[in-house]
Amino acid sequence: MTSNAYLEVTDKRPPRNQYLTVRQFTWDLVNTEEDCFDLLRMNLEAFDRLVYILKGTGRLHDTIHCNVAEQLAIFLHAVAHNEKNRTLKCYFKRSGATISYYFNEAMYAIISLHDEFIKPPRGETPQEIRDNPRFWPYFKDCVGAVDGTHIPAKLPSDVIARFRGRKGWPSQNVMVACSFDLKFTYVISGWEGSASDSRILECALTRNHKIQCPQGNKLPLKLYLK
Repeated sequence: MTSNAYLEVTDKRPPRNQYLTVRQFTWDLVNTEEDCFDLLRMNLEAFDRLVYILKGTGRLHDTIHCNVAEQLAIFLHAVAHNEKNRTLKCYFKRSGATISYYFNEAMYAIISLHDEFIKPPRGETPQEIRDNPRFWPYFKDCVGAVDGTHIPAKLPSDVIARFRGRKGWPSQNVMVACSFDLKFTYVISGWEGSASDSRILECALTRNHKIQCPQGNKLPLKLYLK
């Protein structure tokens, strides 16, 4: 006799009847510019480009059950709206196990792109500084801006106190650097919400994978704005 636990693990059928096939549903989901941006926080061109990159580089693959576009849509919809697995499985007509599997597949694929998209700044003065009389020559040695933000976090009860900072709720204190054309050049995450910004900046300057400050022509280093 088959146990109920075994059936719960192996039953991959959608949780309810479908009026459309899953692939038709996904196509309708991202078929319009407005719906794509509302649901995935990304326009159609960017979504298609990301699908092309992930599929073309072999980071994600179409399966007989779920194509790359749907795998990516599951991940983007979850992170864009902080959706739970229970909500996603009804929305995408998938089991909770399938949603969890493809969410993780897409997440690790996205993370693996960091070397291609998060690049340290170059040594020359950014065009946004050179072409703006408000900034030139006062900020000629600046290559970007650094700031921090608190990201809500769910944690085990034995460590939650360390992550509760001045915001009053558990969080990670994440520091990022970006160039003046709004491209990320550095990210450091994982710090407790109670950690000060200066402590995280010190870590970013001294750790193995530290923030890069390129050499300048007149000053020893180019600088970041804080």
